[in-house]
Amino acid sequence: MSIQQGQLKLDETNKRNLLKKEKPYVYEKIMKFDEKVKKGESIAILQFQYDYTCNFACQHCSVKKFQGKKKGRFFTISDVKELSRQADEMGLAHIVITGGEPLVFPDFDDIVKAIDPEKFYITSDTNGWFLDAERAKHLKSIGVNKVQLSLDSLSADDHNGFRRKADSHERAIRAIDAALNAGLNIIIQTVVSKQRVRSQEFIDFVKFLNGKGVGVFVTYAKPVGSWEGNFDVLVNRDDMDYMRKLEKKYNVFTHLTPSYGLDLGCIAVKRMVSITKYGDVMPCPYIHVSLGNFFEEPLKDIIRRGLKLKYFGKYVDTCLIAEDREFINDYVVNRIYGKPLPVPYSEVFTSKDFIDSEES
Repeated sequence: MSIQQGQLKLDETNKRNLLKKEKPYVYEKIMKFDEKVKKGESIAILQFQYDYTCNFACQHCSVKKFQGKKKGRFFTISDVKELSRQADEMGLAHIVITGGEPLVFPDFDDIVKAIDPEKFYITSDTNGWFLDAERAKHLKSIGVNKVQLSLDSLSADDHNGFRRKADSHERAIRAIDAALNAGLNIIIQTVVSKQRVRSQEFIDFVKFLNGKGVGVFVTYAKPVGSWEGNFDVLVNRDDMDYMRKLEKKYNVFTHLTPSYGLDLGCIAVKRMVSITKYGDVMPCPYIHVSLGNFFEEPLKDIIRRGLKLKYFGKYVDTCLIAEDREFINDYVVNRIYGKPLPVPYSEVFTSKDFIDSEES
């Protein structure tokens, strides 16, 4: 099943029209995104790492070094309400609840309520283990719009081995049908390495999911977390160009794929920030640098600081942490590896990395 670009645009339009009906206030904020981008403002999705508790131990886990007890303040439900207030004040419209595995959080419903479904488009990441028909209907009923489900192969053995969890493949497939039947928007997030990107297995994987009416979001392999130092899995520019060709034929996309007419390149800070359990705001889930802490200063000031860094405030046509070996070596290997995470931005970037220094 091939899906042409015109069909993808139609699908986006239909989803936007549904959002206008179900969450008109969120729709109004999204309609202002083009204007905000032109003014140099962020339209960031907040990838909110509320807790790191998880029932899996995946081979590539990017938050492995964030797990475990840590001293200091961490998010409470009242803090979530304040995060929602500040994000809404900034005109932001989308929050992704992640972890860890969000569906094991005992206060998941309270998190959704604190975010306020009337003010935000809400996505939950999940490995699918607990997403059965009843849970899917419940998520829909409390205001969750979408689930982003992890699946990494049509082969049960390969997926279960990668996720280090027996029966996880069977549960993930069940979760897809549960979400669709409940009326939840669903996309599949899949990890694509150098070894997988051009494989027939990946093509078959995309075709199978597109046949179910489900899009595939590609997460390029990153040398962080449990895969720290694993450079053999990284894609190159040719691989990324190959993926762009697939985007024209199938409903498959990456974070670099333009949407709704906005081509932002790398979306770190401009279209995505990650917020840790402990309040640190990172450029993305994989660049483990703290741009500032939410508990210490306003979110708008932290994001404004991030946009002043040339890697995040300017257009970048690649994924810095998945393909740009110079960035990975200079900033990640030499300045982040071996330190407690996330590393303060002042220990990673120098004055030369700020846009102002280039203009002076």
